Amino acid sequence: MYASRQTSENLLKKQGKTLALFDFDGTLCLTDSFTQFIFYTLSKRHIIRQGVKILPWIQGYYLNLYPAHAMRAKLYSQMFSQQNLQEIQKLAWEYSHDLLEHLNPVLLAQLKQHQDYGHEIVIVSASLDLYLKPIAQHLNVALICTETEKQQDILTGQYASPDCSGEQKKLRILDHYNVTEYHQIYAYGNSHEDEEMLELAHYRYMVGRDSYLPQISSN
Repeated sequence: MYASRQTSENLLKKQGKTLALFDFDGTLCLTDSFTQFIFYTLSKRHIIRQGVKILPWIQGYYLNLYPAHAMRAKLYSQMFSQQNLQEIQKLAWEYSHDLLEHLNPVLLAQLKQHQDYGHEIVIVSASLDLYLKPIAQHLNVALICTETEKQQDILTGQYASPDCSGEQKKLRILDHYNVTEYHQIYAYGNSHEDEEMLELAHYRYMVGRDSYLPQISSN
Protein backbone atom coordinates (compact mmCIF):
# COMPACT_ATOMS: atom_id res chain seq x y z
CA MET A 1 0.00 0.00 0.00
CA TYR A 2 2.77 2.45 1.00
CA ALA A 3 4.85 1.59 -2.10
CA SER A 4 1.80 2.06 -4.33
CA ARG A 5 1.12 5.48 -2.79
CA GLN A 6 4.75 6.50 -3.35
CA THR A 7 4.56 5.44 -7.00
CA SER A 8 1.40 7.49 -7.50
CA GLU A 9 2.96 10.54 -5.85
CA ASN A 10 6.08 10.24 -8.02
CA LEU A 11 3.95 9.94 -11.16
CA LEU A 12 1.97 13.05 -10.27
CA LYS A 13 5.18 14.93 -9.55
CA LYS A 14 6.65 13.87 -12.91
CA GLN A 15 3.49 14.87 -14.78
CA GLY A 16 3.83 18.38 -13.40
CA LYS A 17 7.46 18.94 -14.47
CA THR A 18 8.59 20.36 -17.79
CA LEU A 19 12.12 21.25 -18.87
CA ALA A 20 12.93 23.60 -21.77
CA LEU A 21 16.49 23.65 -23.17
CA PHE A 22 17.62 26.55 -25.36
CA ASP A 23 20.85 26.81 -27.33
CA PHE A 24 22.08 30.41 -27.51
CA ASP A 25 24.09 31.37 -30.63
CA GLY A 26 21.93 31.05 -33.74
CA THR A 27 18.92 29.97 -31.69
CA LEU A 28 17.91 32.28 -28.87
CA CYS A 29 20.42 34.87 -30.12
CA LEU A 30 20.58 35.99 -33.74
CA THR A 31 24.34 36.58 -33.76
CA ASP A 32 27.63 34.74 -33.15
CA SER A 33 28.16 35.99 -29.63
CA PHE A 34 31.56 34.33 -29.12
CA THR A 35 33.34 35.99 -32.04
CA GLN A 36 31.68 39.36 -31.46
CA PHE A 37 32.74 39.26 -27.81
CA ILE A 38 36.37 39.20 -28.91
CA PHE A 39 35.92 42.31 -31.04
CA TYR A 40 33.86 44.02 -28.33
CA THR A 41 36.41 43.59 -25.55
CA LEU A 42 39.84 43.57 -27.21
CA SER A 43 41.75 46.05 -29.35
CA LYS A 44 42.12 45.43 -33.09
CA ARG A 45 45.88 45.49 -32.67
CA HIS A 46 45.75 42.73 -30.06
CA ILE A 47 43.33 40.65 -32.14
CA ILE A 48 45.52 40.87 -35.25
CA ARG A 49 48.75 40.20 -33.37
CA GLN A 50 47.35 37.15 -31.58
CA GLY A 51 45.35 35.95 -34.58
CA VAL A 52 48.46 35.72 -36.76
CA LYS A 53 49.95 33.27 -34.29
CA ILE A 54 47.13 30.79 -34.85
CA LEU A 55 46.48 31.53 -38.52
CA PRO A 56 47.06 27.89 -39.65
CA TRP A 57 44.34 26.71 -37.25
CA ILE A 58 41.97 29.47 -38.38
CA GLN A 59 42.51 28.46 -41.99
CA GLY A 60 41.99 24.81 -41.07
CA TYR A 61 38.72 25.69 -39.38
CA TYR A 62 37.37 27.50 -42.44
CA LEU A 63 38.44 24.56 -44.59
CA ASN A 64 36.51 22.23 -42.26
CA LEU A 65 39.74 20.54 -41.23
CA TYR A 66 39.72 21.77 -37.64
CA PRO A 67 36.61 21.30 -35.46
CA ALA A 68 34.67 24.24 -34.08
CA HIS A 69 34.94 23.19 -30.43
CA ALA A 70 38.73 23.00 -30.65
CA MET A 71 38.91 26.30 -32.55
CA ARG A 72 36.90 28.11 -29.89
CA ALA A 73 39.21 26.89 -27.13
CA LYS A 74 42.35 27.85 -29.05
CA LEU A 75 40.94 31.23 -30.01
CA TYR A 76 39.85 31.97 -26.45
CA SER A 77 43.26 30.98 -25.08
CA GLN A 78 45.13 33.09 -27.59
CA MET A 79 42.96 36.17 -27.12
CA PHE A 80 42.21 36.19 -23.39
CA SER A 81 45.22 34.65 -21.67
CA GLN A 82 46.44 36.94 -18.86
CA GLN A 83 43.70 39.51 -19.39
CA ASN A 84 42.53 41.49 -16.37
CA LEU A 85 39.42 39.80 -14.98
CA GLN A 86 37.69 42.89 -13.64
CA GLU A 87 38.15 44.82 -16.89
CA ILE A 88 36.84 41.94 -19.00
CA GLN A 89 33.91 41.32 -16.65
CA LYS A 90 32.89 44.98 -16.87
CA LEU A 91 32.97 44.83 -20.67
CA ALA A 92 31.19 41.45 -20.62
CA TRP A 93 28.36 42.95 -18.55
CA GLU A 94 27.99 45.80 -21.07
CA TYR A 95 28.17 43.32 -23.95
CA SER A 96 25.49 41.11 -22.41
CA HIS A 97 23.04 44.03 -22.42
CA ASP A 98 23.87 44.68 -26.06
CA LEU A 99 23.12 41.03 -26.85
CA LEU A 100 19.72 41.30 -25.18
CA GLU A 101 18.79 43.63 -28.04
CA HIS A 102 19.65 40.91 -30.57
CA LEU A 103 17.61 38.01 -29.27
CA ASN A 104 15.45 36.10 -31.72
CA PRO A 105 11.95 37.50 -31.03
CA VAL A 106 10.24 34.24 -32.03
CA LEU A 107 12.37 32.05 -29.75
CA LEU A 108 12.24 34.65 -26.98
CA ALA A 109 8.44 34.56 -27.13
CA GLN A 110 8.61 30.76 -26.91
CA LEU A 111 10.86 31.03 -23.85
CA LYS A 112 8.48 33.47 -22.17
CA GLN A 113 5.55 31.16 -22.85
CA HIS A 114 7.44 28.37 -21.09
CA GLN A 115 7.95 30.77 -18.18
CA ASP A 116 4.25 31.63 -18.09
CA TYR A 117 3.53 27.92 -17.59
CA GLY A 118 6.10 27.67 -14.80
CA HIS A 119 8.48 25.41 -16.75
CA GLU A 120 12.16 25.05 -15.85
CA ILE A 121 14.25 26.78 -18.52
CA VAL A 122 17.95 26.37 -19.22
CA ILE A 123 20.26 28.08 -21.69
CA VAL A 124 22.75 25.42 -22.83
CA SER A 125 25.59 26.95 -24.80
CA ALA A 126 29.19 26.58 -25.94
CA SER A 127 29.56 30.33 -25.42
CA LEU A 128 31.22 31.83 -22.37
CA ASP A 129 30.01 32.29 -18.82
CA LEU A 130 31.55 35.79 -18.78
CA TYR A 131 28.60 37.30 -20.65
CA LEU A 132 26.02 34.52 -20.52
CA LYS A 133 25.61 34.69 -16.73
CA PRO A 134 24.22 38.26 -16.83
CA ILE A 135 21.89 37.27 -19.68
CA ALA A 136 20.59 34.22 -17.80
CA GLN A 137 20.06 36.36 -14.70
CA HIS A 138 18.18 38.99 -16.71
CA LEU A 139 15.94 36.34 -18.30
CA ASN A 140 15.57 34.52 -14.96
CA VAL A 141 16.65 31.16 -16.38
CA ALA A 142 19.29 28.57 -15.48
CA LEU A 143 22.56 28.32 -17.39
CA ILE A 144 24.87 25.55 -18.55
CA CYS A 145 27.77 26.83 -20.65
CA THR A 146 31.52 26.85 -21.20
CA GLU A 147 33.12 28.09 -18.00
CA THR A 148 36.31 30.14 -17.98
CA GLU A 149 39.19 29.68 -15.57
CA LYS A 150 40.12 32.58 -13.28
CA GLN A 151 43.07 32.91 -10.93
CA GLN A 152 42.88 35.87 -8.58
CA ASP A 153 42.22 38.85 -10.91
CA ILE A 154 43.44 37.22 -14.13
CA LEU A 155 41.85 35.13 -16.86
CA THR A 156 44.21 32.22 -17.50
CA GLY A 157 43.01 31.71 -21.06
CA GLN A 158 41.93 28.17 -20.21
CA TYR A 159 38.48 26.67 -19.81
CA ALA A 160 37.38 25.49 -16.37
CA SER A 161 35.00 23.06 -18.10
CA PRO A 162 35.02 21.37 -21.51
CA ASP A 163 33.59 23.29 -24.47
CA CYS A 164 29.84 22.86 -23.97
CA SER A 165 28.87 21.57 -27.40
CA GLY A 166 27.84 18.28 -28.97
CA GLU A 167 28.06 15.36 -26.57
CA GLN A 168 29.19 17.69 -23.79
CA LYS A 169 25.83 19.47 -23.90
CA LYS A 170 24.04 16.21 -23.26
CA LEU A 171 26.46 15.15 -20.50
CA ARG A 172 26.24 18.51 -18.73
CA ILE A 173 22.43 18.43 -18.84
CA LEU A 174 22.36 14.90 -17.44
CA ASP A 175 24.81 15.98 -14.74
CA HIS A 176 22.48 18.77 -13.61
CA TYR A 177 19.05 17.23 -14.24
CA ASN A 178 17.47 13.82 -13.78
CA VAL A 179 15.58 13.84 -17.08
CA THR A 180 13.46 10.85 -16.07
CA GLU A 181 11.69 13.14 -13.59
CA TYR A 182 10.25 15.29 -16.37
CA HIS A 183 6.98 14.56 -18.10
CA GLN A 184 7.88 16.91 -20.96
CA ILE A 185 11.25 18.06 -22.29
CA TYR A 186 11.54 20.67 -25.05
CA ALA A 187 14.81 21.49 -26.81
CA TYR A 188 15.71 24.24 -29.29
CA GLY A 189 18.90 24.33 -31.37
CA ASN A 190 20.33 25.38 -34.71
CA SER A 191 23.28 23.14 -35.62
CA HIS A 192 24.83 19.69 -35.45
CA GLU A 193 26.38 20.73 -32.13
CA ASP A 194 22.85 20.63 -30.66
CA GLU A 195 21.84 17.20 -31.95
CA GLU A 196 22.75 15.31 -28.77
CA MET A 197 20.80 17.82 -26.67
CA LEU A 198 17.77 17.48 -28.92
CA GLU A 199 17.92 13.70 -28.50
CA LEU A 200 16.92 14.19 -24.85
CA ALA A 201 13.70 15.99 -25.77
CA HIS A 202 10.15 14.85 -26.40
CA TYR A 203 9.57 17.99 -28.46
CA ARG A 204 12.40 19.55 -30.44
CA TYR A 205 13.02 22.39 -32.84
CA MET A 206 15.99 22.96 -35.14
CA VAL A 207 16.30 26.47 -36.59
CA GLY A 208 16.49 26.34 -40.39
CA ARG A 209 15.24 22.75 -40.55
CA ASP A 210 11.88 22.60 -38.81
CA SER A 211 8.99 24.68 -40.11
CA TYR A 212 6.99 24.99 -36.93
CA LEU A 213 7.82 25.49 -33.28
CA PRO A 214 6.40 22.82 -30.96
CA GLN A 215 3.11 23.65 -29.28
CA ILE A 216 3.69 24.22 -25.59
CA SER A 217 1.50 22.38 -23.15
CA SER A 218 0.86 23.58 -19.60
CA ASN A 219 0.96 19.97 -18.28
